[in-house]
Amino acid sequence: MDTSLPGNVVINGIEVDLEGDTLRRPDGSTALLRPQSFATLRYLVANANRLVSKAELHQAVWFGVAVTDDSLVQCIHAIRRALGDDDRTLLQTVSRRGYRLNLPEDRATAPDGSSIAVLPFATGGEVESHFVDGLAEEVITGLSRLPGLFVIARNSSFAYRDQAVDVRRIAAELGVRYLLDGSVRRAGARLRINAHLIDGATAAEVWAGRFEGTAEDVFELEDELTEQIVGVLEPSLRRAEIARAERKAHSRLDAYDLYLRAVPQVLTNKVGGTEEALRLLRAALELDPGLLPAHGYAAWLHEQRYFRGGLDPADRAAALAHAEVVLGVNAGDPQAMSIGAFVRGNLTGDQDAALVVFDRALAINANSALVYGFSALAAAHSGRDERAVAHARKALRLSPLDDPLSYHPFCALAVAGLFAGRFEEAAAYARLTIQANPAFSVPYAYLAAAHINLGEADAAAAAMRHLLDAEPAFTVEGFARTVRYPPAQLDRLVAALTRVEGAR
Repeated sequence: MDTSLPGNVVINGIEVDLEGDTLRRPDGSTALLRPQSFATLRYLVANANRLVSKAELHQAVWFGVAVTDDSLVQCIHAIRRALGDDDRTLLQTVSRRGYRLNLPEDRATAPDGSSIAVLPFATGGEVESHFVDGLAEEVITGLSRLPGLFVIARNSSFAYRDQAVDVRRIAAELGVRYLLDGSVRRAGARLRINAHLIDGATAAEVWAGRFEGTAEDVFELEDELTEQIVGVLEPSLRRAEIARAERKAHSRLDAYDLYLRAVPQVLTNKVGGTEEALRLLRAALELDPGLLPAHGYAAWLHEQRYFRGGLDPADRAAALAHAEVVLGVNAGDPQAMSIGAFVRGNLTGDQDAALVVFDRALAINANSALVYGFSALAAAHSGRDERAVAHARKALRLSPLDDPLSYHPFCALAVAGLFAGRFEEAAAYARLTIQANPAFSVPYAYLAAAHINLGEADAAAAAMRHLLDAEPAFTVEGFARTVRYPPAQLDRLVAALTRVEGAR
């Protein structure tokens, strides 16, 4: 966990310089702390208003080197003396558990975005405890790779083993928004995992899932289950965060909330549906110019408006400018990187460079359905059938069908089918794309082309009518001028569309 904190924070009238490792009293004098005591304070400030276990502090301050509990106790005493916390209300001891630094909300340094703790999974039957703990640890590791998600360390969340789950209390003590609770049961040779994502403030269940596998190879099963759990949690958390931001009062919106409010409008990929989302993203970036997800979605919106809103060079330039921000050397956000690579690939035709970025993003987070979906589309658009199909199927396996971005892999499979001459398959996946996102106009073109190649002129004409209803300005010539497909495949696609009744 990254606990670096810029700037200073005032605690009980003491200015704590988190970069200079010094404490200044109101009279200007300096309070001294030994390096290990200051490291302990810095970690507690980074995790203010949540219970931090002794084991977690040992790991953070002494990096796993064996020391006695007395070393930590001395650090805590030194911090209390320096902060004037005589009654121990500021730095609270939680008996046999750890410590909590209580700061007002405006002084707390809780991370932006969502936060989660994975509780130890309950067991039943003949399930080995090491497998269950290993599975929970792998889920923690997998979730830690998701951008914008703060994940509580194992040592803190596992302190609640064998306790009755009081959701609100545990979430408050750990300082997180969500809890992941689960159980593992064995029936013969099969293991069944039930998992629940719970809102810590309301105790409402956000998502529940069941996963099964054969216990023959526990390590392979552990990897498979981790992939599935993390894969479905990513879109579930995204939906929960969007819903939370939409409920929040306008007067209390921060940059991340503004970004979240824009997301649903971006995902529809609807002609003419960009203005409000761009307004929200501009407002978010005024508050936080370094918010990479906002840059990524702004790039995508400008790209959508460029291709289906008149080919305005200003939109193309804005899309590429935002894309370059998220493709910077130190970006490291797989979701934003992938959106930026997809946008740049569509605008420049350089899908080879895009695929390199997708591979880098997957090296950071190998369980992202969103990245696999973008990768599948880029591969399909550049005629890489094998990769397109493999990554599309991986995206669909990772993500539930109600994920708003499930239309990406379906669309990739439709394109791959068209380019490979598998027209029945192309038609089927084009229909699934439309079902997943009816506002997205492009799959109607693929459906029309698939039907005309199958000799189904009436169905092709019906698809063309739907396309023109969704995008009245659509022309085959304009479509051919804007898309970046391999020349031979594009020629065949254009030839098919020109044969459709009603095309223009």
